[in-house]
Amino acid sequence: MNKTPYYITTAIAYTSGKPHIGNTYEVVLADAIARFRRMEGYDVRFQTGTDEHGQKIEDKAIAAGVSPKEFVDSTAAEVKRIWDLMNTSYDRFIRTTDEDHEAMVQKIFRKLYEQGDIYKGSYEGMYCKECEAFYTESQIVDGKCPDCGMEVRPAKEEAYFFQMSKYADRLIEHIETHPEFIQPESRKNEMMNNFLKPGLQDLCVSRTSFKWGIPVDFDTDHVVYVWIDALSNYITGLGYDVDGNHGELFNKYWPADLHLIGKDILRFHTIYWPIMLMALGVELPKQVFGHPWLLLAKDKNAGGEDDQVVKMSKSRGNVIYPDDLVDMFGVDAVRYFVLHEMPFENDGTISWELVVERINSDLANTLGNLVNRTISMSNKYFGGVVENKNVSVVLKAAEDGTKEEIDQSAIDQDFKDVITGTRDKAVERMTDLHVADAITEIWNLFKRCNKYIDETEPWVLAKDEANADRLATVLYNLIEGIAIGAELIRPFMPETADKILTQINAEARSFDDLNQFGLYPSGGKVTDAPEILFARLKLDEVLAKLDQ
Repeated sequence: MNKTPYYITTAIAYTSGKPHIGNTYEVVLADAIARFRRMEGYDVRFQTGTDEHGQKIEDKAIAAGVSPKEFVDSTAAEVKRIWDLMNTSYDRFIRTTDEDHEAMVQKIFRKLYEQGDIYKGSYEGMYCKECEAFYTESQIVDGKCPDCGMEVRPAKEEAYFFQMSKYADRLIEHIETHPEFIQPESRKNEMMNNFLKPGLQDLCVSRTSFKWGIPVDFDTDHVVYVWIDALSNYITGLGYDVDGNHGELFNKYWPADLHLIGKDILRFHTIYWPIMLMALGVELPKQVFGHPWLLLAKDKNAGGEDDQVVKMSKSRGNVIYPDDLVDMFGVDAVRYFVLHEMPFENDGTISWELVVERINSDLANTLGNLVNRTISMSNKYFGGVVENKNVSVVLKAAEDGTKEEIDQSAIDQDFKDVITGTRDKAVERMTDLHVADAITEIWNLFKRCNKYIDETEPWVLAKDEANADRLATVLYNLIEGIAIGAELIRPFMPETADKILTQINAEARSFDDLNQFGLYPSGGKVTDAPEILFARLKLDEVLAKLDQ
């Protein structure tokens, strides 16, 4: 069967330092989407990587007493280590220092110059070294950069410029006729009203004030600036060729189905990048999604005031690093937190206190306790053997000494309807990238399992041998519900999915079977020593460990 190709990318991480959890959220989000699409049956290509050129890198390398290449080799390795730690299933980790990328960027620059889209001029304005960007007097705030808040200084240099305005009308038309191109909707309005419709200025695409970049091959005093260098990775990583001799991957996977990026770099991906592609005669990506930020929530102070939230910044030192979180809570708990806590459009928050709360309520209680209780009851009452007796009637002693029959088939049916309906609800949420909502739908399945335990009271059924078959049916239904739920959480918590299926001795299921109830083999046997999936945590103990 020919699977439909699906190409998803993250923004490439800048190699100025170690990524914090806010940076890492994006690659985990992309991984969850990529894994879900694979589960649905798509032929997924998932690309991420590092952006390794620029003045900031050159300066940091000098300060560290190493060459720029040595510096980025080290930091790119650290980014890749974190991405691997978070169990992300990328197909290519591209680096902008990769030879194939650098060679094609030079060809792209030359083509744009030769066809008249790029011209030589000079730039004068207020320059922010942190952002490596020029700003007009009207854009700066109290002598500070409007984006990062660092000081700006006057600068002037010779540069090549890209004629953005030449393609602006065509881009406006594309955005207006493809409402799905920029998501969420509010981001599209921002790009149109704040940047495109007021008119585009020509874009500086080369630099002479530093050397750490890809040289312009016909004018080696210049290096290609970040826009053409970094943005091109999405096509160079697939084997794009300006002469049309594209690699097999480009022909198969382009245009990208989804560029997943932070909302702060939306302008570059929805204006500069599409215009570059138009100039190259390349089809535009299908969708650019500007996700919100994960903000740091400061713990409530002694006065009991509301939490404050701030953007994480390595330069300010107010960051939480993913490996510290993983050391404390495990990979899947961290993946769950960042995916579940980030709304579709608004910023999410993280703090050690919030992570502990979420692990205790959702992972330890709702999921972990459910799996542990169900396995323990199966072992206690039936030696771990799980059989479907298809009995929905409970026998209850009446006052006259007889036993009355209570039909619980309606309870069973409602339970099964929730379990089998969850897959399609999750698909609906994932289709429009409401990932947190998809996870909520799956957690509703686990909550329904817990409710089913309360409704059927297995411990009461176990007191009367006459209800043994009903008890066996209840436990079978629970194991089946857990098996389906475990498979559905696989894109978000892959290790946990495997652990649950191992403990209940269930095979992984195909996506097509996740709306079918009753596929767990009757007579199967669960583990006799259930492992605690997520232990409850005490905040004071967690904070004490942090201080060690």
